[in-house]
Amino acid sequence: MKRPTIFNIQKFSTHDGPGIRTTIFFKGCPIRCEWCHNPESQKYGPEIMLNKYGKEEMIGKEYSLSELVKKIQADQIFYDQSGGGVTFSGGEVMAQEMDYVVALAKECQRLGISVAIDTCGVAPTENYRRILPYADLFLYDLKFTDSQKHHLYTGAGNQLVLENLRFLAKNQATINLRLILLDEINAEKVDAEAIINWLAQEEIHVSEISLLPYHDFGRDKYERLKRVCTQNFKKPTEEKVALVQKTYQAAGYQVTIGG
Repeated sequence: MKRPTIFNIQKFSTHDGPGIRTTIFFKGCPIRCEWCHNPESQKYGPEIMLNKYGKEEMIGKEYSLSELVKKIQADQIFYDQSGGGVTFSGGEVMAQEMDYVVALAKECQRLGISVAIDTCGVAPTENYRRILPYADLFLYDLKFTDSQKHHLYTGAGNQLVLENLRFLAKNQATINLRLILLDEINAEKVDAEAIINWLAQEEIHVSEISLLPYHDFGRDKYERLKRVCTQNFKKPTEEKVALVQKTYQAAGYQVTIGG
């Protein structure tokens, strides 16, 4: 079984699903969001990155299935006490070697560890079909309902994103919709209304919406990877974020800010 590259294992995470979690960051993503704050997640396979002292270090490591399960299981007492579990993130976990990802999720399920999938939706629908029996929650990033806008800022259209969201909803998956908010791009009331109308039209049920105001905390990483930084957006004001939140709440959605 081919092993994917992992670039971070974050313990005691509280922003990638409910409760206390371990988040596994898989390296490699099929799209290039210009606001990405983890550019070291984009390329598949290990790569060199300068650390904060200016020294070269290798980012990314392969783990056997048993090694990774052992690291996840080490904090099972905290998952059980807090209603947490493990989150597979990235990069894009659904665009990895799926035999490995499915086997990992299946083993976590066997051990009684809840599995969340953090995904941008740009992966074959068959991959979602395979993981569905072993995933308790999907943290689903919906950037734009407009495909041209999606292509402009990520390098790919959103046909697969919408198709996979429809598939998960049709199959009664638990979905937390995560929405990046970029000032002057998609952080207005009209943008929220467009998503609300699309969800209603497609009869897609989501359990929660998480609003994620843009931040540029990853700017230094681009320099340390010797890449041009694309994080050149503006964070929406608190007033704008509050208005977007109220717009979703008025439509009947449970909405949180951050996550």
